[in-house]
Amino acid sequence: MTPITATNDFVVKFANVNGSGSASANELFARSILRMGVPVSPRNIFPSNIQGLPTWYEVRVTEKGYLGRRGGVDLMVAMNPQTWDNDLREIEAGGYLFYDNSKALPESKFRPDITRIGMPLTEICNTTYSDPRQRQLFKNIIYVGALSAMLDIDPKVIEQLFSEQYKGKEALLQSNVKALHLGRDYALKNLPCPLGIRIKAADNVGDRIFADGNSAVALGAVYGGASVCAWYPITPSSSVAEAFMAYCKKLRVDGDSGKNKYAIIQGEDELASIGIAIGAGWNGARSFTATSGPGISLMTEFIGLAYFAEIPVVLVDVQRGGPSTGMPTRTQQSDVLACAYASHGDTKHPLLFPEDPAECFEMTALSFDIAERLQTPVFVMTDLDIGMNTRLCRPFAWDDSREFDRGKIMTYEKLEAGADFGRYLDVDGDGIPYRTYPGTHPTKGGYFTRGTTKNRYAQYSEAGPDYVDNMQRLMRKFETAKSLMPKPVLHKAAKPADFGAIYYGSTSPAMLEALDVLAERGMPVNALRVRGFPFADEVKDFVAAHSGVFVIEQNRDAQLKTLLVNDAKINPAQLISLLHYDGTPITARFIVDQIVRHVDTHSVVPLKKAMA
Repeated sequence: MTPITATNDFVVKFANVNGSGSASANELFARSILRMGVPVSPRNIFPSNIQGLPTWYEVRVTEKGYLGRRGGVDLMVAMNPQTWDNDLREIEAGGYLFYDNSKALPESKFRPDITRIGMPLTEICNTTYSDPRQRQLFKNIIYVGALSAMLDIDPKVIEQLFSEQYKGKEALLQSNVKALHLGRDYALKNLPCPLGIRIKAADNVGDRIFADGNSAVALGAVYGGASVCAWYPITPSSSVAEAFMAYCKKLRVDGDSGKNKYAIIQGEDELASIGIAIGAGWNGARSFTATSGPGISLMTEFIGLAYFAEIPVVLVDVQRGGPSTGMPTRTQQSDVLACAYASHGDTKHPLLFPEDPAECFEMTALSFDIAERLQTPVFVMTDLDIGMNTRLCRPFAWDDSREFDRGKIMTYEKLEAGADFGRYLDVDGDGIPYRTYPGTHPTKGGYFTRGTTKNRYAQYSEAGPDYVDNMQRLMRKFETAKSLMPKPVLHKAAKPADFGAIYYGSTSPAMLEALDVLAERGMPVNALRVRGFPFADEVKDFVAAHSGVFVIEQNRDAQLKTLLVNDAKINPAQLISLLHYDGTPITARFIVDQIVRHVDTHSVVPLKKAMA
C-alpha cells in the first residue's frame, strides 16, 4: 500500500454527530487553511433533525482553486460510530483514517489499503475536563489541534482566528487555545507528523471573499431597494430573511429619527407571506419572499394572481430535495419547472440562476429591476449548496450612481396632461403597460385590480377577444424579458470540440473542473452557462453549433432540458441529459465519467479506418 502524497490538493471529510458542537470546529479547520493562502471549498452535510443523527463536513483543499466537490476522500476524520462502515468505504486507496481509539476496535473494522491513525480523544478529554459538555466541545478542538500537526497547519493562524472569534472573552479564548495545543502536542509526540498530505503556505486566495449565498441574497435585496420582506421559516431559506433583518438594522434605519425604513413580517404560513409581499408590490414597495420548494407549491395561486394582475414581486427559492417534504437538508435543482410555470392556466415567469454568492448578490438586486420593469413575479433560483455553504467568490461590487428601474409609471403630470391611461394597454409593442401608484391622482389613473379577465382598461370582461388580446400581450411581455436577462457565459475549449455542455447555478464549480479534466484527456468540450429564463437566442445558436450537447442538471426529470425544448424550440435529439439527484452536490468526477461513457459508447469508427 502506497500512501497518498499531495500538497495543497486533497479532500478531508469529518463524520460527526449532529448537535455535538463539531460544526464550528470543522469550519475553524477550513478557515485556517484559507488564512494560509490556500483555497478551500467546504460543504456541510447535515440531517433535518436538531440532534443525534449523522452529519458530515467535507473540505476540498485545492491550490488550483477548484470549488466543486471532487469526489472521494483522502483523509476521513471518523468521529461517529454509526456511520463508520460507510465512511471507511469513501476513503481513496492509500488514504488516511483518523479516529478515536479510546475503545479498541476489531481488525475487521479497518481496511488494509489505508493508513489508520488512532488517538485516544475521549480518554484525553475525560482526564482533562470534568464537565460533560466541555468534554464534548473541546474534543472537537483537540482533534483540530492534532490535524494541525499532521497536516502542517500553522497553529498561530488558528490562534488568530480564536482571538477574533472570542474578542473580549479572555476565558473562552484561553480555554480553546489550551485544547488546541493539547491535541497538537499529543500528535507531535505520538502520531506521524506531517502526513503525506499537507498544507504549504501560498498566496492563491487573492481578494476573494468567503461568503454564503443566503447572506449574499439578503444583502443584494438591501442594495436592490427592497423595503418589505414577508416570509415563513423553511429550510434552507430561513437565513435569508434573518440576514436581511440584520442588514436592515445596520443600513435601513433613519439616522435622524431612528425609525426603521423597512418592514419584515413573518406570516402565519407561506400563503400569507406571498400575499403580503404582493400587496406591498402593488402599493409601490420593492418586496420579496424567501422560501423553498414546498413553499412554492403553497404559493402558486397567489403567484398566478401577481402574473395576471401584473404586480411586481421577487421570490427567492433556495431549492432542496423534493417532492413533498423530501430531503429538507439536501440540495437539488428540482423546482425549475414548478417556478417557470407556477400557477394554473398559461403562465411563464422569469428565472435567474446565480452560480455563487457574488451572483446571488448581483442577481437579487437585479431581480427587483426586472420585476418592476415587467410588472411580474421574478424568481431567484438558488439552492442549499449555494445558500447554506460558505464559498470563495469575487468581492461584491456596487455602482453608487446606479438608479433603480421602476418601469413604466403613469405620473400625476401625465394624467393631468390628458394621457390615455389603460392599465393593460400596450402602447409601444413591448407588452408592458403603464401602471399608477395608489393615490397618484385624486380623480384619474384609478383602476380595479382583479384576477379575473378584463379589457385593456381594467374593466371586467368575459369576451373571448379581450381575453386573447390580454394573453397575447403577456406573451409579448415575456419575449421582451429576454433582453433583461443576464447573458449566458461561454467557456470555449482551446481545441475544436464536437460536443457542447449546458449547465447552470450550483453545477458551475464542478463543471469548470470537469472541463479541465476532459481537455487533459484529449476530449475538448465547449460549455455554456445559462443565467436566466427566458433563454437568450445564443442558447439555440450554441446547440446548433455542436453534434450533441450535454445538459447537466441536479434533478431527475431533466427540467432545464424540458424548458430548452418547450420554450427555446430546440430539437430534443440534440440534447443529452446528464442527471445527478442524490441530494449531494454534483462532482467533477461524476460529470467526467458520464461524458466519457457517453462519448465512448456512441463513438463510431468509419469502416475504411477500421479496416486500414
